[in-house]
Amino acid sequence: MECIEQNGKIKITGVTDLDLEQTLDCGQSFRWTKQSDGSFKGVAFGKCVSVRLEGTDLYIENASKEDFENIWYDYFDLSLDYGKVRAEIANLHPVLKEAAQYAPGIRILRQEPYETLCTFIISQNNNIKRIKGIVQRLCENFGEPIENGEFAFPTAETMSKLSPDDLAPLRAGFRNRYLIDAAQKVYSGEVDLELCKKADYDTARSELMKITGVGKKVADCTLLFGMHRIEAFPIDVWMKRAMEKLFPGMSGDDFGQYAGIAQQYIFHYSRMHPELF
Repeated sequence: MECIEQNGKIKITGVTDLDLEQTLDCGQSFRWTKQSDGSFKGVAFGKCVSVRLEGTDLYIENASKEDFENIWYDYFDLSLDYGKVRAEIANLHPVLKEAAQYAPGIRILRQEPYETLCTFIISQNNNIKRIKGIVQRLCENFGEPIENGEFAFPTAETMSKLSPDDLAPLRAGFRNRYLIDAAQKVYSGEVDLELCKKADYDTARSELMKITGVGKKVADCTLLFGMHRIEAFPIDVWMKRAMEKLFPGMSGDDFGQYAGIAQQYIFHYSRMHPELF
C-alpha cells in the first residue's frame, strides 16, 4: 500500500476488501452521502472530504499525506487483513460464510468515540435517513464550522452546557435528554471513554451504560464502531431475527475475536435478504 499526494488529494494504491457503499452506508456511520458520480462526501475528525474507489486505488479529495497517516489509514481500518478474517470466520458456520462472501467490502470504521456514542443514542428506534438528518442538524447548530460549508461534530464540552430544550431544533424527541446526559458525564469524567478502549469488555460496556438511555445495544455499537472493540456483537431487531432464524442456539460469543466483523456481514446480509424472514 502506498500513499501519493497530488493537487490537494491523495491516492492510496493497493487497497483491497473495501467497498465504499457497503462500508459507509450500512448504518455504522451517519455523516457520509453518496454523490451522483458514485463518490462519497463526508465529515470525520473535523475534516470534510470526498472519497472514491477505482479498482484498488482509493482517492481522497481535500486530504494530505499527513491526513492519511494521522486519520484515514486508521479510519478505514487499512491495517487489518479482512481477507484473512473472512477466511477464518467462514469456517464457523455455512450461513456466515455466505454472508461474508456476499459483502466482502465491509470494513469496521474507526470513528471518534464521543461522536459514535451520540449517533447511536440518536439511532434508537430510528431509521438511517432520519438519523442522518438529526446528526446533521446537531452539527449545524452546535458544531464548529469547517471547510466547504460543513460543521465538525460538537464536543462533549459544548454539549454539556446545553439543556434538552436547547436541542429542540434537532427534532430528536426523547433522545435529547440522553444526549445531554451523555455529554455531561463524558465531559465531567464520570464516564471515561479512554477506559472503555482498554478495559475488559464487561467493564467497558458497564461504563457506557452509566449514561441515561444507553443500554447494551447502544453500548455495543459505541464500542465496536467508535473504539474498534471488534469482539462486540450488537443485537438490534434485525440481528435478533437473524440469529433466531439463521443461527439458532448461537450467540455473539460463538463468533470469537472477530464477532463484530461477523455481525456486520450478518446484519447487511439479513437486510438485503428480507425474504429469509
